[in-house]
Amino acid sequence: MQGMSEQEQAMVKMMYAAMESCPVKTVMAGGMGFALGGAFGLFMASMSYDSTFTPQGREIANLPWREQVRRGFKDMGSRSFSSAKNFGIVGALYSGTECCIEGLRAKNDLTNSVAAGCITGGILGAKAGPSAAAAGCAGFAAFSAAIDAYMRMPSDSD
Repeated sequence: MQGMSEQEQAMVKMMYAAMESCPVKTVMAGGMGFALGGAFGLFMASMSYDSTFTPQGREIANLPWREQVRRGFKDMGSRSFSSAKNFGIVGALYSGTECCIEGLRAKNDLTNSVAAGCITGGILGAKAGPSAAAAGCAGFAAFSAAIDAYMRMPSDSD
């Protein structure tokens, strides 16, 4: 950290330490998940196709243009917020769990992400019953393992 005063170096060290803490990682993952989920929900809502062959589609088609646009934007906003909330919850839950497991084990390996994935999937599926919790655990653990294994692969430039 050449070219920095002692005060600037202390500030950089403090910021690095804060970014390594589990509460900060959890909040950051939740916030980033919320932002990504909002963008994803907005995109998916804009791709929605309301057919005039359905009763709801016929009702909307008979409204004035301004009311159709207002309802469309309202629907996009509610879908976007719903996706944002879900992505934020999943991001915060997974990140917080993985950080706690890493702190307890004092290791950074594939086992942390698999265990965090299982716990996260189990919690998310628990409302639907034990079989859904088990399926959520297995599915999220497998997905976490695949992503983490891919991210840990050495690049061609190494």
